[in-house]
Amino acid sequence: MSESSLVSETSPAKARTTKWRPGRPVDLHATLGSLRRGGTDPTYRVTADRAVWRTVRTPDGPGLQRIRVRAEAAVECAAWGPGAAYLLDALPTLLGAKDDVTGFDPDHPVLRETWRRHNGWRVPRTERVMEALVPAILEQKVTGMEARRSWRRLLLEYGEEAPGPAPAGMRVPPDATTWARIPSWEWHRAGVGPQRSRTVVSAARVADALERTVDAQPLEADPKLRCVPGVGIWTSAEVRQRAHGDPDAVSVGDFHIPAQVGWALIGQPVDDDGMLELLEPYAGHRYRVIRMIELAGIAAPRRGPRYAPIDHRRW
Repeated sequence: MSESSLVSETSPAKARTTKWRPGRPVDLHATLGSLRRGGTDPTYRVTADRAVWRTVRTPDGPGLQRIRVRAEAAVECAAWGPGAAYLLDALPTLLGAKDDVTGFDPDHPVLRETWRRHNGWRVPRTERVMEALVPAILEQKVTGMEARRSWRRLLLEYGEEAPGPAPAGMRVPPDATTWARIPSWEWHRAGVGPQRSRTVVSAARVADALERTVDAQPLEADPKLRCVPGVGIWTSAEVRQRAHGDPDAVSVGDFHIPAQVGWALIGQPVDDDGMLELLEPYAGHRYRVIRMIELAGIAAPRRGPRYAPIDHRRW
């Protein structure tokens, strides 16, 4: 069957279901792994049968989906809630049907071997901008642990209970109106400082315009995202990698990635300028290179004491 071949039906359990046969391998967990914000993310679960469960705030309302890869690379998806039909229709795009790998033929041994092992990986494309943007803002200038703790607390407090038979504790992200109305003291309780909370609120107020950026080319989407005060080059890239499926978006300004890229490609850490120089031969696929390095598990050696998060909250 063709890349876009979908067969849908409604099950007795009131789930809407579809099966997609892309005609290629699908590395489900590698493809969707970048959407998960830590092991306790209320929007993402992996169950014992290796199914991925996701909650999504769709244009039609809250939705829950369960995705599994079956024999012969058939991808099965069940969905519940008002957003179920949207989630079924968007399944191929989510799993990289629009990602063009033409021209990506790396000769570096690390990249070549990782691409061989993960040839079913594609750049995901959620087409849900706010759901990529809010956690990216929360990750600005703090550790991943701090950002994930904030994301979890905010979703448990303001997210909507997932429709359907969701694993315990799953929540649908708030809509833009709810993000904009969270009071300052609740941001404080969640460990989110005024600068980041203002950025989320500013983005929520223009959420409809931001969501429309998925219809633009990545180079056109970038300046539109960065019109929001507090959204810079790093945050824009993090969003485009997920919501827009941009295979060339580089997270310039990241604390870890330049050293990781340098260590993988030349055996020594580099700064942002050095990273961009190393990635230049892969123009058009620079995020693809970074993700291959991440999937290879390569990281620069740690030196010096670990950062200890400081909690300024008062209870």
